[in-house]
Amino acid sequence: MQRILTSEVLQHAGGKVRLAGWVHNIRAFREVKFIVLRDRGGLIQAIIDPESDLDVSEIGKEFVIEIEGQAVAEDRAPRGVEIHLESIKVLGTAQEPPLEINRPKVFKKTHLDKILDYRTVSLRELSVRAVFEVQDEILRAFAEHLRSEGFTEVKTSKIVGTGTEGGANVFEIDYFGKPAFLAQSPQFYKQIMVGSGLERVFEIGYVYRAEKHETSRHINEYCSLDYEMGFIESEQDVIAMQVGLMRHICNSVNENCAGALEILGATVPEIGETIPQIEFNDAVEIVRAEGHKGPPGDLDPEGERRLCEWSMREHGSEFLYVVGFPLAKRPVYTNFRADNPEISCSFDLLFRGLEITTGSQRIHDYDLLVSKMREKGYNPDEFDYYTSAFRHGMPPHGGLGLGLERFTMKLLGLSNVKEATLFPRDRNRIRP
Repeated sequence: MQRILTSEVLQHAGGKVRLAGWVHNIRAFREVKFIVLRDRGGLIQAIIDPESDLDVSEIGKEFVIEIEGQAVAEDRAPRGVEIHLESIKVLGTAQEPPLEINRPKVFKKTHLDKILDYRTVSLRELSVRAVFEVQDEILRAFAEHLRSEGFTEVKTSKIVGTGTEGGANVFEIDYFGKPAFLAQSPQFYKQIMVGSGLERVFEIGYVYRAEKHETSRHINEYCSLDYEMGFIESEQDVIAMQVGLMRHICNSVNENCAGALEILGATVPEIGETIPQIEFNDAVEIVRAEGHKGPPGDLDPEGERRLCEWSMREHGSEFLYVVGFPLAKRPVYTNFRADNPEISCSFDLLFRGLEITTGSQRIHDYDLLVSKMREKGYNPDEFDYYTSAFRHGMPPHGGLGLGLERFTMKLLGLSNVKEATLFPRDRNRIRP
């Protein structure tokens, strides 16, 4: 007999089945005893008949077991079916878990630090596992949609000789006696690959920011979902591509993750043909009108939150693009408007009060790029591996980066980005 999953038992009602998984719980009553089995399909209850000679007295929670028995339809059972046990085999013993992973109400009161300290065990809790089931669907849908639009997936180096985003927020490493850095983004490589003739590329990979933050929205290693596309007219082409991409992701999560969304109590928005946009200067005025003055030339978290509230009131949209940021606040490779060189051709995508995407049209002219690098204090000679792609012909292009963990956090209504990170890395945490 082949092993089946708990999610498949109902299809076999009336017959004999074989399952394997973890002992999620054991419930004993005067007349009957239940073992709740957990596998990747979910939970199922198995009944031990009082007259059975099966001995389960030595079996505890999280033991790995294999069971066989009759699948019997039962409306009162969680899946509408239960197993009447005929045999049980222990495949692996277990100590009592340090977390109440089989008691959701108790687990929800557990401090996040303890959940992360025992991450190898907390991932077994159904609501925690559901987060990463949804995240898997986000990744799948992201790649699926971009491939359908003619993009090629690339994997670029995370050990680099120069920073990509500027500033001091880079992790320096010793590379065989020479200084090197962990990549802040795949930006330079993405642009090189556009110039390679592929024209449209995307990458799913980790990036690193040495920022000494202690907030619910920051981690120092995160997964960035990036794409870059050539032969564009403006950043609006990049935005239009993302609107279709986000619609596909949200639809896919709704369609394929119903069980996980139910466990998490999460609601995924529907995206129409467009997402509202607002100019940065107008956004600043709206935030000020609501009683908040943010930093000059940028939006702070409170400003982002208030803008999303405004977007819901005015447009009924939980998403909002802010376009036209001051060029001085954007990276050196960012293009600018022909009618106002102080305004960048860039944008942020806000979602439920938080920025989840930054993107722009890039400078594609070699002389202009080198000039802007000098203005920012860069030595172009140190970036020759990057600028040479422009020296030998680069089309107008642009792209963006989407933070996977931030997007997952907001999509599922989580309170901390570390809840949406398998093994978070921050200024204090480097284990497990």
